[in-house]
Amino acid sequence: MLTPRTTPLALLAVAVLLSSGCAPSTGGAVQATAPAAVPAASQDAAFDLDKLIAAAKAEGSVTVYDSSGDIEDVAKAFTAKYGITMEGVKSDSPETAEKMTREHAADNVTIDATMFEDGGVLMGQLIPQNIVHTWIPGDLKADIPEANQNPLLALSKATIFAYNTVLSPGGCPVKNIWDLTEPEWKGKLVMQDPLGKPTVLSFLTQLDAHGNPGLEQAYQARYGKPLETKEKSAAYEWIKRLAANEPVLTGSDEDISGAVGPAATKDVKIGFMSISKFRNNEEKGYKQAACTGMRPFTGFSYPKYVALATKSKHPNAAKLYAHFIMTEEGVKHEIAEGGVSGNSTVKPLVTPEGLNDWGADLFHTDSAKLLGDFQNRQVVSDFWRVNHG
Repeated sequence: MLTPRTTPLALLAVAVLLSSGCAPSTGGAVQATAPAAVPAASQDAAFDLDKLIAAAKAEGSVTVYDSSGDIEDVAKAFTAKYGITMEGVKSDSPETAEKMTREHAADNVTIDATMFEDGGVLMGQLIPQNIVHTWIPGDLKADIPEANQNPLLALSKATIFAYNTVLSPGGCPVKNIWDLTEPEWKGKLVMQDPLGKPTVLSFLTQLDAHGNPGLEQAYQARYGKPLETKEKSAAYEWIKRLAANEPVLTGSDEDISGAVGPAATKDVKIGFMSISKFRNNEEKGYKQAACTGMRPFTGFSYPKYVALATKSKHPNAAKLYAHFIMTEEGVKHEIAEGGVSGNSTVKPLVTPEGLNDWGADLFHTDSAKLLGDFQNRQVVSDFWRVNHG
């Protein structure tokens, strides 16, 4: 199913521009302005979990927005553990950002915390404008790598290249990321539209920020000669060629899985989809597997950060939620189908078939480059739009 060119990101652009008093511009992505300084993460001087639980119970409830429906299972577990009513609401990052921006401006906050995938908007907009803030549980700080602390990385998921094992019993028919730019794969890659999916757009900006060496090496391996391009970088050259090769754009990973995975499918396609959709192998009898060994990576990991609303009416319950999601007991509901906790002591539960090494097989988001994501997304969005036609 094709998605319209005006995407939910446009809604966030309106919210951003309203907050700055500017008129909205055209286009489907946020107009990046010079971001304000990002404050340091906060933590309680003397953390006491029992006191926090008591204070949270006195507040009585907490509401958390998340881009995944898994938040409903997290909410049930949180409520069962603490006796505090938690509402988990599934909402895409652009809509969540818009709602939190408007609520903050109106002093009418209903969202206490968010599990937020769009790190660029988080670090370039929501945190600098004090709409949300990062809080680190004091008793878990030593278990959270410093690079994961601001913003607070709750977990990482992944989007990977996948194929149908019935149609390609010898393994993934695509061995190199540059293969997808060749004529034989025209119209055969199914992926989410970057203009409507912040994690895919962030992947493209991050690819230019620190993925060019890998792309250049993969090109050399594929064609036996160095890449020559008039574009800014290898990343831009790959983006241009991929977009021009007419990938099928969808609005959901479920649509991608449905196009690639069914056993009765006759047309060979490659899906660029969330690892969560590998559950369709068991639930629907699909025949999906990761493109193991694909150069220079099988896919990319994307972070999900936990941030607390600055004007929350349930600040202690929000903190308790942040503590809960940074433990195995809380995060297991989010990573049950694949993923890695931001807490180094929590071990991965499962990886999809064909994804053998989370660290080596994936291209990873660099949290230090999230502001670059925010500043460069309009350029990358326009570049994609022009070349996809």
